[in-house]
Amino acid sequence: MTLLTNKQTMAPPGTAETAAAATTTRTLGTVIKAYVALTKPRIIELLLITTLPVMFLAARGLPPLWTATATMVFGTLSAGSANVLNCYIDRDIDKTMRRTRRRPLAKADVTPQGALVFGIVLGVLSTLGLGLTVNWVAAGLSLAAILFYVFVYSMILKRRTSQNIVWGGIAGCMPVLIGWAGITGGLSWAPLVLFGVVFFWTPPHTWTLAMRYREDYAAAHVPMLPVVATERQVVRQTIAYTWATVLCSLLLWPVAKTTLIYPAVALVLGAGCLWEVYRLLGRLNAGKTGVDLRPMRFFHWSNIYLALLFLAVAVDALFV
Repeated sequence: MTLLTNKQTMAPPGTAETAAAATTTRTLGTVIKAYVALTKPRIIELLLITTLPVMFLAARGLPPLWTATATMVFGTLSAGSANVLNCYIDRDIDKTMRRTRRRPLAKADVTPQGALVFGIVLGVLSTLGLGLTVNWVAAGLSLAAILFYVFVYSMILKRRTSQNIVWGGIAGCMPVLIGWAGITGGLSWAPLVLFGVVFFWTPPHTWTLAMRYREDYAAAHVPMLPVVATERQVVRQTIAYTWATVLCSLLLWPVAKTTLIYPAVALVLGAGCLWEVYRLLGRLNAGKTGVDLRPMRFFHWSNIYLALLFLAVAVDALFV
């Protein structure tokens, strides 16, 4: 009877090892997924959307494959570094916000020390990678973007002023300059115009998101404009910055001497963006507030606007 029981309960050869290996694999996969999530891949996608088209413009056509690939790869690591270090700094407030409480550090899927080391390693690799494979001007701009985002925005501006995203958004404008420098080894007025487009685009894009999650930012004591100002004040500033974005986008036509493709697309996209922001004002005037104001509609449209505008930059460069 004992022998029979032992046989019945005995696991087939290799089962324990297989189960242990499966557990290890699942754990490793979970850890890798958590570290990737720290880099905020969706934000990186948006940054890369502004990098590659500028390389087309700088090259006046297809950029060299190796240079473009290296810039995009190490640019991804650079943006990932800034985002990881931002998560490390914001780990306390991320726990209190619905939008961010599922981030790896907020859920303790990654240790703070691990995130800090990971962010620094990505920053070092991205800077050296760009310097050695592209040029040191692009590498220097990349390092400046990381340092600005971490020390100026995350550690100083974000928790102290309602103008945090206005000036902190400069870090998000840097990929434009990095892409241009990657091809030319320097800077000129054309990338500075596109830098201005992203600079003016960032506040209304972020403020409409903050309008949707106003309570989150208030609970975390982050003075985003929608937390410290009325909805009407926020909408008015959103309109002003949207006009600035559209007008700045049209400057690229004479400055970069584009074909008529770019200004035509910029006009259509700009008109659409202004239509959406004035719809926001219309709903406010109709007495809509909070979620009923539908600020996320403009937020999502602004993403589409920026992506298509920079796509037009790339396409136009092929016909110069």
